[in-house]
Amino acid sequence: MKFVGSQLAYYMDDRDFKRNSKVLLKFLALLGIVIVIYSILFHFIMGLEGQDHSWVTGFYWTLTVMSTLGFGDITFQSDLGRLFSIIVLLSGIFMLLIVLPFAFIRHFYVPLLESKKKNKVPREVPAKTKDHILICSYDVIARDLFERLKQENTPYYLIENDMDKALEYHDNHVPVLFGELDNENTFNLAKIKDAKLILVNRGDIVNTKIILTIREIAPTIPIIAIAADIDSVDVQQLSGADHVLPLKKWLGEQLANRVNAQHAKSQPIGQYEDLLIAELPIHNTPLVSKIIRETNLRQDFGISIVGIWERGRLQPITGHEKLTHDSVLVIIGNKKQLHNIDEIFRDYNVNPNPVLLIGVGSVGSAAAESLYKNGVLVNVVDKDPEVCKKVSPFCNQVFVGDASDYKLLKRAGIMEAPSVLLSTHDDTMNIYLASYCRQLNKELRIVSRISEARNVDIIHKAGANFVLSYSNLGSEAVLSISKGQELTVLGEGITLFIIRIPLSLEGKSLAESGIGAKTGLSVIALKEKSEVLTRLSPDTILPKGAEIVLLGTIEMKRKFNKIYGKAV
Repeated sequence: MKFVGSQLAYYMDDRDFKRNSKVLLKFLALLGIVIVIYSILFHFIMGLEGQDHSWVTGFYWTLTVMSTLGFGDITFQSDLGRLFSIIVLLSGIFMLLIVLPFAFIRHFYVPLLESKKKNKVPREVPAKTKDHILICSYDVIARDLFERLKQENTPYYLIENDMDKALEYHDNHVPVLFGELDNENTFNLAKIKDAKLILVNRGDIVNTKIILTIREIAPTIPIIAIAADIDSVDVQQLSGADHVLPLKKWLGEQLANRVNAQHAKSQPIGQYEDLLIAELPIHNTPLVSKIIRETNLRQDFGISIVGIWERGRLQPITGHEKLTHDSVLVIIGNKKQLHNIDEIFRDYNVNPNPVLLIGVGSVGSAAAESLYKNGVLVNVVDKDPEVCKKVSPFCNQVFVGDASDYKLLKRAGIMEAPSVLLSTHDDTMNIYLASYCRQLNKELRIVSRISEARNVDIIHKAGANFVLSYSNLGSEAVLSISKGQELTVLGEGITLFIIRIPLSLEGKSLAESGIGAKTGLSVIALKEKSEVLTRLSPDTILPKGAEIVLLGTIEMKRKFNKIYGKAV
């Protein structure tokens, strides 16, 4: 009864119901008037035939005829009376058997079913919910973020103001709340004051309105906002956002950091405690063709090799891997150690020719500007003369035209370039260009953006060396902020996990644990109390109560939890 009452309460407050109810009531009033008129005419015609009946009988006869139930023993004897009976019968068929059911279904039953369906979507979070994360849009960032939050058992809720979308998400088992994003009551029902943070990821203009609404009721809740336009960063910060993420700019910069240009150099991509995690391309250096154990990087520089990128795949270290021109080492060390290794590799020129950048939208423009600031020459290819004109101050040369044009690519320097950066917003085009560029230049390092996670393996097969998506960068940034960590961007789907050593691994050596072989995860450090150990060997013991730092994918971590269980 409580459920029925809530349904009717919602239904009675609905604007569509009020409009529909007026139509239904008007029809019922018309039907009542017709019945009264027919009852009066019944008495009048019966009087002409010399018959006398009560008013109740008149109503009874009218209803039985209109509903086609029959006449019983009350009949007219004259032609006028029978003609009247026919009119009553036909109007009854039309009004009671056709119009009334249709009006009832259209203006009452269907809206009631709709209200029942709409009420499937919750308006508020469960009573004891705390430390949850609220998200304002189910975009590509949210989808990627949801997977990571599930893995970490962090409660989260999507707030959706479109009922059709909310129903779709609810049916797909997405934790969704229905409510208007500019309504304070929506956030009160979402227990905004007890939340861990809120991600505001609508458009720049709408974001500002949402931020102002939240700040009115929750002055201290951490707000993370996504800025599509770099110019809107200040506006959203002034509106009350704690962190505004210009992800397209960041994506361009991250992709620019992954190209081969000038001399071999380590590129910091993240931080753990006071240690830097960096990538070191070894193309055209003496490390090519060596076995990991033969590099002596730990003995000579104090750095540890914790993983190897081989054509888009992060490989765990055993010490027996043979390095190739395509290998990119993932190393960990302090700032001084990385500087020392950079000085040694400075004499080995990778390629002095300009990097080729294909596709100059927001991401491509940011990449071009980043390369320019780092002193890297860039040649740009794009169909749009206007965007080429805008980015030209940061470029060595600009080529307007189709990137699939062989002559154009050749003039742009595809044969001599050390790297090509693919930044079109079309995955299919990036896959096509990766394959095309790889066929034209086998030595080329291909760096590309991607939109859909399902296309990552395909573009790697096409020839890309490094791939990164807007969604991956966004979800990594949000998680890093929620944990109070530095942003570490390792590559598409690769992330940094810090977990307590499970009971099943306590006291075992790294070799005995078989973490790399069984899960694919790379062990990069151990932290016991305040001491961080990065110089790991197969004989390193995993102590009780310590933290282990791992690199890998969510699927690898899921496999780790399944095999070893979780820490007590």
